[in-house]
Amino acid sequence: MPQLQHLSAASDPERLAQALRDDGAAIVEDVLDAAALERLKSEIMPYVEATEPGRDDFTGRKTTRTGALVARSEACRDLVMDDLILGGANAFLKPFCERVQLHLTQLIRIQPGQVKQPLHRDRLAWGGFLQDSIEPQFNTIWAVTDFTQENGATQVVPCSNNWEAGREAKPDEIQYAEMKAGSVLVYSGSVIHSGGANEADHDRMGLNITYALGWLRQEENQYLSCPPHIAKDFDPALRDLLGYCMGSYALGYYTPPTGPGESPEVVPPEFLFSGKVTDWSDGDDLYESVSRRSSETV
Repeated sequence: MPQLQHLSAASDPERLAQALRDDGAAIVEDVLDAAALERLKSEIMPYVEATEPGRDDFTGRKTTRTGALVARSEACRDLVMDDLILGGANAFLKPFCERVQLHLTQLIRIQPGQVKQPLHRDRLAWGGFLQDSIEPQFNTIWAVTDFTQENGATQVVPCSNNWEAGREAKPDEIQYAEMKAGSVLVYSGSVIHSGGANEADHDRMGLNITYALGWLRQEENQYLSCPPHIAKDFDPALRDLLGYCMGSYALGYYTPPTGPGESPEVVPPEFLFSGKVTDWSDGDDLYESVSRRSSETV
């Protein structure tokens, strides 16, 4: 029976990407130390404690899901930009896009008494319209508390990313992503998984940070969760991940809603922060990339 791979935090991003290609999921151990975890919790727990539980069986009637974490937490912003994780996301997704974008940030707290979430694939957020050959997501769950089978560790079905449509997981094919706080479960949009049942007397908390192809609609609307007046102070690379950049040569430009002749008619999103038309500087590279992909598929 396939087993979840366990990788070191010193692993190469390509090795992490390959683990997902092969098995659909892997655990990276000991990425965050105790001090980093405490910093993260100090920033997000007031929001977590104020979050109401889910209203249906899928989101979890004893589960809370707290979002907008890029806007709310500096520590979360650091995790989004983590070299290994972001490097792995780029290595895994770049065959299908010019740019990767942030898809979701969410602190998932599974409380005592929560039953197992239905098994599913996250790629179905797009309704099953994507071709199976296209992998749309690179997902992470950072263990903010220890993950055990008793307290609701994520259920994962290794290698189910390669299964034919309609095949259902048998009980002996399901594994639990048991890991210490500070470790990270990384999994693809095509692997079968779900939240586990919490039969313990304490909460299980995991930080779900997800990346997707830059030409897809994001699950969490980053432009509303982290609007320009907040994003303006971020590192440009983080703003790009949020979606404040061109997703491809002709995806994401806008026309400033100003009076006649008061601004350029068509500008990239970065113009919002710099006011410089020179933000088109990478347009040639994007055009060449799109042209190359087009010629390869003719």
